[in-house]
This record gives sequence, structure tokens and C-alpha cells, in this order.
Amino acid sequence: MSDLERVNPAGLSPPSGFSHAVTATGGRLVFLAGQTALDGAGKVVGQGLPEQFERALANLLAALRAAGGEPQHLARVTVYATDVGDYRAHARELGAIWRRLAGRDYPAMAVIGTTRLWDEEALVELDGVAVLP
Repeated sequence: MSDLERVNPAGLSPPSGFSHAVTATGGRLVFLAGQTALDGAGKVVGQGLPEQFERALANLLAALRAAGGEPQHLARVTVYATDVGDYRAHARELGAIWRRLAGRDYPAMAVIGTTRLWDEEALVELDGVAVLP
């Protein structure tokens, strides 16, 4: 059996859309490869960041579910964005997408700016680590 505990110390700024730390005990680790907004035919779908984020997150969660996990098992997610300013500008919308697809249990997260991703049309990529019971 695994347990994840989200740790958000009072001395740090209040987290919004992430947890400062996540502890995991027991369980099986699942390492999730980077997912972009690829459809089943291997084409990037979605013109803007919110649409691509939604598809990339759905792809990440599909891989997690195929490994036997659910969104609440995510301990760590890294977001790679080609335009961090655009990501920040859409933060409220991206948060709503996260809550709709993954719920309100936020893993430890980071957003990293990058000049481009493997899929040239991709604006965002997500990878992660989950701990399954």
C-alpha cells in the first residue's frame, strides 16, 4: 500500500496549482514519459496552449491509467513550455483544465521554459512520476 502526503509548510508562500513537497511510502513507482498534444495518428492537435495542455495532460493520464494508476497517484509533474509568459497568462484556464481532468490533488510541480520540444508544433510537454499502491 502506498500513501502520498502533500506537504505545504506555513513558512513558504501558499501553493497555487502545486504542492511544495510530496512524500511517498510503499507502493510501485511509475515513471511517465513526456507527453505532448499528439493524437492517435501522431499529429499535434490544438492551436493554442490551453488546447495543447489539455491533450498533453489527457495523454499523460492515459499512460498513467494504462500502468494501473489514477491522477491522485501523481507525486511529481514537470511542465515544459515553449513560452512561459503564455503559460502564466493562461494559468487560471490551465488550472481549471487540471482540476477537471486530474482533480484537486496537486503533485510537486515545476514549469520549465524551453526553446522547442521534440514535436516542433508542440507548445507544452508534461512528464511525471506516480506512486501506485
